[in-house]
Amino acid sequence: MTASQRLAELGIELPQVVPPLAAYVPAVRTGNLVYTAGQLPMVAGELAQTGKVGADVSPEQGKALARTCALNALAAVHALVGIDAVTRVVKVVGFVASTPGFHGQPGVVNGASELLGEIFGDAGTHARSAVGVSELPLDAPVEVELIVEVS
Repeated sequence: MTASQRLAELGIELPQVVPPLAAYVPAVRTGNLVYTAGQLPMVAGELAQTGKVGADVSPEQGKALARTCALNALAAVHALVGIDAVTRVVKVVGFVASTPGFHGQPGVVNGASELLGEIFGDAGTHARSAVGVSELPLDAPVEVELIVEVS
């Protein structure tokens, strides 16, 4: 089953690519790898939520926002090479704007990782970093970037 067929089966539509907020492009290909820029949880041109996980944003909300970030990253991949060109998710990097003492960053970033597994199956299994940070652009709670292998 292709990724686009799996998305349809799951009832998921890839969003429009989020326009860059600064001097960068949403995704770039080098050889057989596509690197995405960090993607925020933007929905229809608006940040879905602001604040820090552990205060304004619950871990469950953060996890859902990480899923949104991953969808935005996949949209950038799709716009560049087509989603069905993805043969493997190589790496996920998730940044979680966290309050001091919050240590649940891996659980938050699972929102992105689990989505990639749902779409790509075994090819969605990846290396990952889940990093707590004090601030993210626009006061976003989560940011996710991907590296994928393509055919």
